[in-house]
Amino acid sequence: MPAVPTQPQKINLRTPQVMSVVQAQVESHYRSPLVEFLRASGHRLSAGGITVILAKAFGFCYGVERAIDLAYAAAKVFQGKRIFLLGEIIHNPEVNDQLTAMGIERLREVEGRYDLSGLTRDDVVIIPAFGAEIQTMHRIQEIGCQVVDTTCGDVMTVWKRVRQYRRENFTSIIHGKAWHEETKATASRAVCEDGGGHYLVVYDLEETDYVCDYIRYGGNKEEFLRKFEGAVSPGFDPDRHLERVGVANQTTMMRGETEEVQRRIQRAIEDRYGKENLSQHFRSFDTICGATQERQDALEELLRHEKLDLLIVVGGYNSSNTSHLAEMGVSRLPTYFIKNAEKLLSPQRILHWDLSKRQEVITEDWLPDQEVTIGITAGASCPNNVIEETIRRLYEFRGIRVDSLIPKTWPIKAL
Repeated sequence: MPAVPTQPQKINLRTPQVMSVVQAQVESHYRSPLVEFLRASGHRLSAGGITVILAKAFGFCYGVERAIDLAYAAAKVFQGKRIFLLGEIIHNPEVNDQLTAMGIERLREVEGRYDLSGLTRDDVVIIPAFGAEIQTMHRIQEIGCQVVDTTCGDVMTVWKRVRQYRRENFTSIIHGKAWHEETKATASRAVCEDGGGHYLVVYDLEETDYVCDYIRYGGNKEEFLRKFEGAVSPGFDPDRHLERVGVANQTTMMRGETEEVQRRIQRAIEDRYGKENLSQHFRSFDTICGATQERQDALEELLRHEKLDLLIVVGGYNSSNTSHLAEMGVSRLPTYFIKNAEKLLSPQRILHWDLSKRQEVITEDWLPDQEVTIGITAGASCPNNVIEETIRRLYEFRGIRVDSLIPKTWPIKAL
């Protein structure tokens, strides 16, 4: 085996000098005086027959802010070096496009793996907020690249949990999306390089019930493996590896659904092995991201206590936490999941993401021409300026400039 290159010296990117420049740059790109005004004045704005109500929690979370800060800091500190990003820093197109404009190149996946073939030890690689598979991390270290790791602390908490399951010889059942970068990174830490340790990813309650039936009664192994192709560890055997299980989750899933996944699997284990033997066969731990839950709770409060005519959810279409916010609205009122204000084509037409069809669709006559109350929320990866542009566009449909609605005494200058 070739010798592993000496690892680059760790560099503190978050020095006061660097961060003062970075924060000014980040603010110039993503700050919104309008959103700040709404936060300070009850989250509500009314004019021209349109009332906009912002959820009390929305937009960037701490983990996203930290990831962006580190990426901007890397661009400043490592000027003159090639800087690469594994895929996307977060799931928001505006932010990722901004990093590209700053000269940070994106490494693309080829057949489910990032193409690292062009990297050299003189390069810098940024790890995104949702982390990276352990095999990818090892390969980058072998090359000897300078690594800027922006992995969210909540994600690393889940990694700690599945490693513990692995050490105790428990299979990790991960409630998440098998194709999502975070879940792939978590799953890679549920197994050992020598093949020890196993995982199974379940997407929803239907898949969970299938697994529970198998735990209780057994079943057709080949059918099971076909159903969960791409969502199980190499060598996974449901007849052996569902005897001792620990539940974990992708941090951006719906808390209520994850809790139900845990309850159903626990009941299945109790039915199979007896309640008195539960501790020998079952583990669980709450690893839902606090910011994700805060945004879900805030939207639930908005939906319950305000009489809304429609809901707009703003954020990247591949953002898991944003998709779940849209799911919360869809069954209760007209809900439009948009990437940015450009999707508000006119008062008659809106281009939005259909969760069931997994594609953009156009809805006609979406905005009532009488008085209307619109709820707005955004995922944890959506910057405030994108939310502002959405609000501005809504009022432009009624011929109103939002700037005119802000008191001249408001302390923040020019909107």
